Amino acid sequence: MYKRNAQGWSKHLDFILVDEMSLQVALILAVLIRLEAMAYSLRIYRNMAILLFLFDLLVAVLHNTMHDVMQRGYYIEFLRTFEHCFYVFGLAMVYMFATQSGEDFSRIVLALTFVFHFLLGYFYRILWKSIVKVFDIQRGTRSNILVVTTPENAHEILTRLSGNDMVGYVISGVVLTEKTEQKSINNYPIVADLDGIADYIVREWIDSVYIDAPISDERVVKVMDDCSIMAVPTHYHVPNMSRSGVKRFSERIGGTTVLTTSINYATPLQVFIKRIFDICVGLIGSIFAILIMIVFGPIIKKQSPGPILFKQERIGKNGKHFQMYKIRSMHIDAEDRKKELMDQNRVKDGMMFKLDFDPRIIGNKVLPDGTKKAGIGEFLRKCSLDEFPQFFNVLGGSMSMIGTRPPTLDEWSKYEFHHRARLATKPGITGLWQVSGRSQITDFEEVVKLDTQYIANWSIGQDIKILFKTIGVVFRKKGAL
Repeated sequence: MYKRNAQGWSKHLDFILVDEMSLQVALILAVLIRLEAMAYSLRIYRNMAILLFLFDLLVAVLHNTMHDVMQRGYYIEFLRTFEHCFYVFGLAMVYMFATQSGEDFSRIVLALTFVFHFLLGYFYRILWKSIVKVFDIQRGTRSNILVVTTPENAHEILTRLSGNDMVGYVISGVVLTEKTEQKSINNYPIVADLDGIADYIVREWIDSVYIDAPISDERVVKVMDDCSIMAVPTHYHVPNMSRSGVKRFSERIGGTTVLTTSINYATPLQVFIKRIFDICVGLIGSIFAILIMIVFGPIIKKQSPGPILFKQERIGKNGKHFQMYKIRSMHIDAEDRKKELMDQNRVKDGMMFKLDFDPRIIGNKVLPDGTKKAGIGEFLRKCSLDEFPQFFNVLGGSMSMIGTRPPTLDEWSKYEFHHRARLATKPGITGLWQVSGRSQITDFEEVVKLDTQYIANWSIGQDIKILFKTIGVVFRKKGAL
């Protein structure tokens, strides 16, 4: 029976346990040095040990900090270990602030715990990597894998398969789809051809067969059928998939097994957490939106008669249309005047519309001497107050707190095929490109690049980073989008 490799965070459960151990040792050392006592003998630090254990596990699972841990070098591991420790103690700080229990704990103990966790965690990760590699070989637990490939692809495939990703496997031999006089390739023996592979497998120690050959070749199909009869697992390499930069996984749809490709994917747990976060933030933001409308609504109506709330049709996830809400900061005829101002657009390709000084904004005036005077609408936009009704969208599910900027209908009509990648997730009030330059970015291709980067590398941890960066950007008054 084939033992499938663990997937996701569970693939590196041993590293998670090692990190948990280093965290507990760090807390014990910190309490011993500062308080000259055993951490578990003091109730508050015993409780803290449990909380830190949970926070550490939460960061490892949700942020997937152990991803590719076996392939990381010393420097990258140094950065990833620090990042992991930072998140763990960031959660601890948030907990103490929320429960107002910060005064119960020694700040020196917490600081020492952070330092020791980082140092021990880094040391143990490097040590455990070495142990895993050596121990795995010495115990003989590696699986013998037979590689079937074409002469053209043999060198590349064998080079890739012999890398660090093949921990747990030993290439026992190679079978080429065409007959050759060669005895070996890349220092691996050529043990058979396609016609004699079944006879070879039945007499040799082979745990599984890796196939990188056209499925259109009937001999390849026969090899897979023969392996199935012999109960030998086969791994078929789907051509052109490894270089595509997408995530791949198999699943069942309508009773059929399919290989699904996507720029990224979220687990049901991650989707649930993100939605719960959006609901919580949406409720709080909606309350603030109502208060802002109560305060500034009368001023807006006095200076520019019309509704306080502005609704505009935007394009959401995968091209779905929705109504986006904002506090009206422009005059009613703003859309009609857009064409006459197009020559002043800072985004020259017209993929977005940005003006240095927009006369359509309520209160904006150009005085007789040429001086430009900003009004109430400009204030709302500069402080991002006009965007608060978008929390209604977040609460309703058409938007998320963190995502990509939803395009207008006229912007969407100009999209080329690669621009659509930024619609692969729910639009958000803020996102990666907004905190990477906000209104200073005028190249739409740069926007697409940042949005695609956000989607491809999405995680709960990344959303938290962007949220904190957004708060900093707003408080520095760098302007709304």
